[in-house]
Amino acid sequence: MSRLLPPLLLTILLLLTWEAACRLMHVPAYFLPPPSAVAIALVERAPLLAGSALQTFLMALQALLVAGLIGGGLALAVSLNRSAEHVVRPLAVALQVTPVVAIAPLVLIWAGLDHADRAVIALAAAVAFFPLFSGILTGLKSADPDLERLFDLYGANALQRLWRLRLPAALPFALEGLRVASGLAVIGAVVAEFVSGSGATQGLAWRLLEAGNRLRTADMLAALVCLMAMGLALNALVGLVERRARARLS
Repeated sequence: MSRLLPPLLLTILLLLTWEAACRLMHVPAYFLPPPSAVAIALVERAPLLAGSALQTFLMALQALLVAGLIGGGLALAVSLNRSAEHVVRPLAVALQVTPVVAIAPLVLIWAGLDHADRAVIALAAAVAFFPLFSGILTGLKSADPDLERLFDLYGANALQRLWRLRLPAALPFALEGLRVASGLAVIGAVVAEFVSGSGATQGLAWRLLEAGNRLRTADMLAALVCLMAMGLALNALVGLVERRARARLS
């Protein structure tokens, strides 16, 4: 409660200030609706928003899984060969700095207009890839040099060294990369949905576009609230995985 109470009180204060400002200044509802109007929109559109939030959440989760498998597997392969790292890392950085909006139309064409969900997952995975790849690769290279020499002394083979030394050393870095990637996966999924613009995925981004085209600002803000709640839920899920993993290590 000592950690939750201050942000909760600040949130309530901001909402009350927002409500009072909208009512006292007679702000048009299409420009900025009061929180009470957003709450009404949340209740009225709850089933639709819940379905869309679930759709976006599942796509972000699948993207995170794909990014973890590809990024982790590639980091594991690259960590065994320094020359391979010099070849692969610049390409990974190039993928990271390329805006997802720029490559989204291409990925949508390659996935097929009838499979927009695949394009969304692929784009979200591309956004979430680098933190996982970089974190796991850094962790695999962070093993204690004294322990490395001890493994040499006992004649450990490559598999024993990887399983008993490097993977445990990489776990904290991998978990931190996973936490960052989880947020990026949600961002990537939403941006990809925006770019696809077909409504085929019917996620939260489509609800935002739909409400924005009709100037239903309260519905837009309600969708944003769902999006923030979904991001927090995914972050909490990753935090639970992290705590369980750290508890096993300790």
